[in-house]
Amino acid sequence: MKPYNGHRSWNAWNVSLWLNNDENTYNTCVQLVKQYGAAKAARILSSLLDGEKTPDGAAYNHLSIYNAIKDLEL
Repeated sequence: MKPYNGHRSWNAWNVSLWLNNDENTYNTCVQLVKQYGAAKAARILSSLLDGEKTPDGAAYNHLSIYNAIKDLEL
């Protein structure tokens, strides 16, 4: 089992919490994944969130964003 509640790191876990637990943000992620697929949606979100951090201080990076949204792809 991965050490952070099933995620590869604290950063990945924290980014996932923020992307998946706010209704508006979650809905945006779902729409981007439906329209572009998880890989391209992660690139889009990464460019929009470049240099930003969650309120807890976790960096929004491409890998953490991708891991947070990849399961939204049907």
